[in-house]
Amino acid sequence: MERALRAARVATFVYFVLDGTLMGMWLVQIPAIEKRVGISHATLGSLLVLLGVGAFFGMQLSGRLADRLGTRVVVPAAGVLCAATLVLPGLAREPWTLAGALLVFGFCNGCLDVSMNAHAVHVEKAYNRPIMSAFHATFSVGGVIAALVGAQATSAGLSPAATLAAAGGVGIVIALVFARSLLPTATTTATTTATTTTATTTAAAHDPAQATDTRPTTKRRPVPRRIWILAALAMMCMLCEGVANDWSAVEAKNILGASASTASFAYGTYAATMTIGRLLADRVSARFGSAAVLRYGAATGAVGLTIVAISPWIWSALIGWAIFGIGLSGCVPQLFSAAGHTDPAAAGTNVSRVAGLGYLGMLAGPALIGWMTRVTALGHTFLLPALLLVVAAATAGILRTGSTREAEPEPELAAQHL
Repeated sequence: MERALRAARVATFVYFVLDGTLMGMWLVQIPAIEKRVGISHATLGSLLVLLGVGAFFGMQLSGRLADRLGTRVVVPAAGVLCAATLVLPGLAREPWTLAGALLVFGFCNGCLDVSMNAHAVHVEKAYNRPIMSAFHATFSVGGVIAALVGAQATSAGLSPAATLAAAGGVGIVIALVFARSLLPTATTTATTTATTTTATTTAAAHDPAQATDTRPTTKRRPVPRRIWILAALAMMCMLCEGVANDWSAVEAKNILGASASTASFAYGTYAATMTIGRLLADRVSARFGSAAVLRYGAATGAVGLTIVAISPWIWSALIGWAIFGIGLSGCVPQLFSAAGHTDPAAAGTNVSRVAGLGYLGMLAGPALIGWMTRVTALGHTFLLPALLLVVAAATAGILRTGSTREAEPEPELAAQHL
């Protein structure tokens, strides 16, 4: 059993790296594809919204499928689809074909994102200790791999279509090879059927008239209020991530007067400390609890973002981005983990709700900052996401409620591995 769990954990790491690499491969090809299709930055920005829309709907579908079919089925299937559709943006020649390609690729990426997070919840439950943040850290490793491979492909003169096709082909192989190492998880249908059959048998023992209908019935579970609170917190935290992704370098260059190369360190500093923080967050969570990670992490992130907002010097802004990254690093993984553990039988569905609303926040954040620049300086707009982090810190106690991890791995999983 221990060997099977280690294999499942490694496989989950691989799928997170795969997702980060596939998304990163598309991101590094954006300039070349934009030029070939012949669209403006404004048009590209509008088309990128379709990527997010597709991802949102993919998340909702895959969450339900993961609960019905099991993550061992959905994760590799989503990985294959995401890798296979990576080439589509590279083949686009017109704005409308690029729009369709981004919608499809975003949908498949959303399916992979939620299903692998749902499986990570099952692995974490079997380990009975926090390991979610480390999975999210490896997603960033995938982005680094994509940047290196993309740079080599460009210097070698490969077209975006060839580069994306090659990366997608490798991704398909990886998704299939590691499928067998995933944990077999109980499905909602099986759980519902077993529960209903047991209830019917018990009732029949007291009243034989009730034994005439043994068909399983499925009741739609109401969404716990806790899940919506977690989703709102994820939206706040991921909105802040979106702001850092899209506006950190712009603020350093246009407001603080840094050179283009120096301005890139604003995002680089944030991304580096974010990755380091996620590698350490699991140990902190195991010792102090997930609520502490969210409370003090969000508060630290708010301090860092405030430093950026009021800083007149690039060096102090870089310090602010570093503090922001380390503070925010563990927040979202704690929320995803809490959503999955709230109801293990509906882990995929609950993760999809939290991740979906969080993803909308990541998309809305940069746009919100852009609108606010019409009435105030760009740096000052960062005070709004800083305030949202203060709210998240104040609400972190929600992570102390709800179900907890079991002391032992699920016996059904152990039996199927042995």
